[in-house]
Amino acid sequence: MLRPPCPSTRRLWIVAVAGLAALAVSAAISPLANSQSPPAASPLDEPLRILADARQSYQNVRDYTCTMIKKERLNGQLQPDNVVRMKVRNQPFSVYLGWVAPKESAGQEACYVVGKYNGQMRVHSQGILGVVGFVTMATNDPRVLANTKHSITEAGIGNLITRFERTWQQERALGLTQTRVAEYEYNKRRCMRVETFHPDNRGGQFTSYRTVLYFDKENRLPIRIEVYDWPRQGGAADGELIEVYSYIDLRVNVGLGDEAFNY
Repeated sequence: MLRPPCPSTRRLWIVAVAGLAALAVSAAISPLANSQSPPAASPLDEPLRILADARQSYQNVRDYTCTMIKKERLNGQLQPDNVVRMKVRNQPFSVYLGWVAPKESAGQEACYVVGKYNGQMRVHSQGILGVVGFVTMATNDPRVLANTKHSITEAGIGNLITRFERTWQQERALGLTQTRVAEYEYNKRRCMRVETFHPDNRGGQFTSYRTVLYFDKENRLPIRIEVYDWPRQGGAADGELIEVYSYIDLRVNVGLGDEAFNY
């Protein structure tokens, strides 16, 4: 006849089973918990959050008009401010640029529409060359790129957001970028000023020493970008300006149709 286990033996058996069950549960959840560990914090987390807000805001933009003010350093020389009337439509991507200043460029125009003119743009030159009206020209024509660092296909706020989504994600992985984020006022607009900089470029990973982006706090869109070169002996302590682009008097969703880009 089998005897029931004594109370002390029964307690030991229960404790052992409970211990094995707890061990099994722990083994089952530990890998999952480890796989869900949050990524390490980065100085670029806040800039990337601001940029994500800009992307979300831009998704509601069908078109816009503004005045673009650009200044670029070409062949070592900082060029005068170019003041340009700008129209952009997102679908299909369309850009019109009309120069107001400097004087030698006033009257110059350029227009690009995805899917038209075999991927080329329409250009109206200033002065006597403009007598013939608009002509078709490749977007990467050397005569165009001699006067700017960027093709018309890269123009506008949407391309600026896309460019820094890619750049900042790559820089976050490298872990070398430092940042400063603060409120600022530009052109009577309250902005978040996001500055990123790189202490050195020994690996050749970076194209500039410092960038500064200004995000309008009301519409959350980037309205100005400054790019600076690495400081040189006898030069500016924060680096010489490479380029600056500003978008002022911005008006969104004004209803630009095909007629705005037919040239």
